[in-house]
Amino acid sequence: MNTVSEEKTAAEPAEPVEILAIESSCDETAAAVVRNGREVLSNIISSQIDLHTLYGGVVPEIASRKHIEKLNPVVEQALKVADRRIEDMDAIAVTAGPGLVGALLVGVAGAKAIAWAAQKPLIGVHHIEGHICANYIEHPDLKPPYLGLVVSGGHTHLFIAEAPTRFRILGRSVDDAAGEAFDKVARAIGLGYPGGPKIDRLSKEGNDRAIVFPKAHVNGSEYDFSFSGLKSAVLNYLNHAAMIGETVNRADLAASFQKAVVDVLCEHTVTAAKANHLTQVAMAGGVSANSTLRAAMEKACREAGLELMVPSPVYCTDNAAMIGAAAYYEYCEGHFSDWSLNAVPNLRLGERL
Repeated sequence: MNTVSEEKTAAEPAEPVEILAIESSCDETAAAVVRNGREVLSNIISSQIDLHTLYGGVVPEIASRKHIEKLNPVVEQALKVADRRIEDMDAIAVTAGPGLVGALLVGVAGAKAIAWAAQKPLIGVHHIEGHICANYIEHPDLKPPYLGLVVSGGHTHLFIAEAPTRFRILGRSVDDAAGEAFDKVARAIGLGYPGGPKIDRLSKEGNDRAIVFPKAHVNGSEYDFSFSGLKSAVLNYLNHAAMIGETVNRADLAASFQKAVVDVLCEHTVTAAKANHLTQVAMAGGVSANSTLRAAMEKACREAGLELMVPSPVYCTDNAAMIGAAAYYEYCEGHFSDWSLNAVPNLRLGERL
């Protein structure tokens, strides 16, 4: 029997801790001021979606150049909205990985410059840990240990949170992440970028049982995910339809594909929570903003007697408030970065900076 006992974490400071956080891991330039890891004083996001839509996906070089252009104005606005000066901050936090290396470097260099000039501690933050900690912003009752699921464009992880920033991985995608599969299928049926939200909208017009797509399970790893075969099944369906001259109902296809992804995510999550005797489930990441996934996970957890927590959509997609939340717990444990902090594009969940 695999059980989890609650672990003690570092004591939280008696005085309020306010952190300026920066996020630039992909195509959002963001800055936020967060107090005590849970209270958001400001959360400013400059999105590049419209720009990258022209190219059908994120162009790393363009993203990096845009971060350089937007970083200082976004930081200034975050401080202004929070009615704070840089001198008022207790630390400067920044996403150091994973992500696009050029995009990460812009944020890391900017945060190091601000921290050095203001003589403030620097905290490098794991991007995926930031997504997880977004739940602390809106769910004060969430406390480790709990079962967590991160579903984003580049990552699908099932884990046990043993402390606010300490995780035991139970399963991960062995190929395409869920969000990556959404983007590739959206491109294949002509929806374009960003794929996830467009498939979610289109699927509401379709029958999710019109096409039966495979739900892959990884032999010997009951909690791992595999979405590459599902993506291939969709492409094969499209190719076969083209060969015989059959018109494809895109709404039915989108709904059926989405159901295959959502069913596996829900099944794995509920099974893992029960097996580890956990009663709280926290979901995070960009794909957790998907309305069908949120509704299905809510239903699955309710029927299993589990409490589900999911951030509001604005905290599911990339933002700096989640980085400030994660940084607070690093601050509490005395985990600070020195001036050698660098971008780590392939940083895995559970690895320390």
